[in-house]
Amino acid sequence: MILQLALILSVLLQFGAFFITITLIPRTKFNSSWVMISIGFLFMAVRRCIELVQIWNTSTNSSDLVLSNWIAVLISLLMFFGAFYIRRIFQLQDKIDKLRKENEAKVLSAIIKTEEKERQIFAKELHDGLGPILSSIKMTLSAIDKSVENDKNVELLKKSDHATNEAIIAIKEISNKLSPHILERYGLQKAIKTFVEGMHLPEKTKVSLHLSLDNLRFDYNIELVIYRIVGELITNTIKHANALEIEISLLVLHNKLQLIYTDNGKGFSSNKKITGMGIANIKSRIKSLDGTFGMNNKNNTGFYVKIEIPKK
Repeated sequence: MILQLALILSVLLQFGAFFITITLIPRTKFNSSWVMISIGFLFMAVRRCIELVQIWNTSTNSSDLVLSNWIAVLISLLMFFGAFYIRRIFQLQDKIDKLRKENEAKVLSAIIKTEEKERQIFAKELHDGLGPILSSIKMTLSAIDKSVENDKNVELLKKSDHATNEAIIAIKEISNKLSPHILERYGLQKAIKTFVEGMHLPEKTKVSLHLSLDNLRFDYNIELVIYRIVGELITNTIKHANALEIEISLLVLHNKLQLIYTDNGKGFSSNKKITGMGIANIKSRIKSLDGTFGMNNKNNTGFYVKIEIPKK
């Protein structure tokens, strides 16, 4: 009777070990070796059932058979606890991966904040230092009586005035790119729209915006990363793709911020490095925000990027 109860426990332990192993199959990314181990655990459980039926229907048992059955019970016990602690190892690995991702995110966040701080300092120096000087030059040039000068000098003054205007505009653009104050004040949708409207696009190039955020605000790091990525992608398209159409979609779907960027340009070779942030840098920034990055690029067939970041 004791042996029968032990075999019943053995069957339960064996099936328990089997269920533990099959729950770990997705964690092993459906590794064939682990699948075969799980199937082996199932067959062992079935075998225990057969042995239990044999013991139940047999009135007498030899000492060798009894010993074999007790060994089988011990094996089932060891397999169950082995599977149980393997699961604990996977759980520990998950904790380690989670901590690693959190640390990576903290490091990247610190880097981004440091970069933005330096950008803000540089932008402020441009705006507050060089800007007033150029404005003063413009005021001085405007105060000159052009009617007294000869035609050559008048022309030089006009060119100087025009160059000064261009320099002031350029400084404002650089200052805004370095430190996008509109992003911090009004959010991602307004910042991207303003950025695109202020760009000097090639004559035939058109940018279509489909922004459906309804002035929603997100974590500043998320807004900043998306803003930088959009600017980088547009710049790369203009410089390298010779595209006539650019489409940018930004919306919230299933509690995720989704960015879709496409152009109809010539694409780029996968072996060619892109200047600026670069695809690898973009991927690492998206990954640090626990987001996903998908890209479809082939020569002469345009460019497609899909980015999703969990809303915070």
